[in-house]
Amino acid sequence: MGAAENKELVRGMFGNVAGEPNKFLDALADDISYTIIGTTKFSGTFKGKEEVVNRLLGPLMASLENGLAITIDNLIADGDYVAMQARGQGVSKSGAAYNNTYCHVFRIVGGKVRQITEYLDTELVTRAFGK
Repeated sequence: MGAAENKELVRGMFGNVAGEPNKFLDALADDISYTIIGTTKFSGTFKGKEEVVNRLLGPLMASLENGLAITIDNLIADGDYVAMQARGQGVSKSGAAYNNTYCHVFRIVGGKVRQITEYLDTELVTRAFGK
C-alpha cells in the first residue's frame, strides 16, 4: 500500500470509534505493538491485539461515560508511516471532561497497523482518570 492508501486506512479506523469499534480493531495486525507515552494509568506498551483490547481499550472505555469521539485534524504519510493529529472528546465516569489532543504515529505493513505510538496530554489523563 502507498501513502494515500495508508492515510485512508487510518481515517477509516476513526470514522465512528464508539459506534463501530470493529473498524478500529480490524485494522490492527494480530501482533500490534501499541505504546502510550508517559506514566498514566493507561501508559505503556501493549503487545498483541488481545492485550490492547483487555489492558487498554476495555479499561479506557469502561472509564468513559459514552466513549470517546475522535476528530482527525491532519494526516501526514510517508512510506509505511502515517502521523495523525487529532482531538478527542469525552467525559469520565467521575464527570470530568476528557478533551485531549493527540499525535499518533502508525506503521502500516501489508494493509495492517503493526505499530502505534500515541502522544497526548498525560496530565489531563491523570486529572480525568486518576493514577
